[in-house]
Amino acid sequence: MYTTIKKNQKIFGLVLSVFMLFVISCSEDDPKPMKSDDKNLVELAISDSRFTTLVAAVQRAGLVDALSANGPFTIFAPTNQAFIDAGITDVSAVEVDVLKDILMYHVVPSEVPSSAVSSGGVASLEGDPFFVSITVDGKVWINGNAQVIETDLEATNGVIHAIDNVIMKPSMSIAGIATDYTQGATPEFTQLVGALSRADLVDAVNGGFNENLTVFAPTDAAFAQLYDDLDVAGFEEIPLETLKNVLMYHVVPARAFSQDLRDGAELPTLLTNETLTVNLVDLQIEDANLNTDLLNIHATNGVIHVIDKVMLP
Repeated sequence: MYTTIKKNQKIFGLVLSVFMLFVISCSEDDPKPMKSDDKNLVELAISDSRFTTLVAAVQRAGLVDALSANGPFTIFAPTNQAFIDAGITDVSAVEVDVLKDILMYHVVPSEVPSSAVSSGGVASLEGDPFFVSITVDGKVWINGNAQVIETDLEATNGVIHAIDNVIMKPSMSIAGIATDYTQGATPEFTQLVGALSRADLVDAVNGGFNENLTVFAPTDAAFAQLYDDLDVAGFEEIPLETLKNVLMYHVVPARAFSQDLRDGAELPTLLTNETLTVNLVDLQIEDANLNTDLLNIHATNGVIHVIDKVMLP
């Protein structure tokens, strides 16, 4: 299951206000098409060799007519390389209904030029939202894992923005993902899940898209160090109110991907009147180091960032 989660991290995410993009061609060797006023979105994608896999997927999913209709639509278009990086080298091997849902998650049922893009959730044609983040230097990301690499390729029925990753919507909550890790070949978060259960906080991190949380999740090694520091055998020996306060101190009531974090920012937590300080220079939250390999683990109700220390309020 751990491998599945890691794979899903690469495929999470999707549609918004920045998709299937194409730039003005500057030479005969450049495969990028000229801006088109006479091609619909599908025809525009067909004319660009970077999107052959996407076109094949749209055809297999039976979405050609839908995306050729009046719309307008915005497509966040994964490049051929994005599909390869996601492990999708043959769209014919993907179940049609699954492929259709993935593609519809990359489409917004309105025209959203790059000038109108802002941070936050965006409703996709699939039905559930994807989430846009904008970095300090203005780069646009979706679900924390796909970057918009070109924008505003106009078609007669909408606009395309190109992205560098295939984004799929999350299927598990924060609680579900953490529990899934405990059952992996190399179990992780066993102490976090056990502590959440003892503190009766599992339901607090087990929700859907209408909830927005960020959990800074300490590893099992981080908990082991805490037990040594407190001279206890485990979370069962920590006073219940203290344990609950410590866990709430690790939860921010907002969906904050790494691209949303700002150096020096004070993040509110579920623990009243307690905040967390962001240190991007040293990649720390308070005095805990962020695990750069395990950032932006996207869940239905928020996002998980893994840290190497249990933070104490």
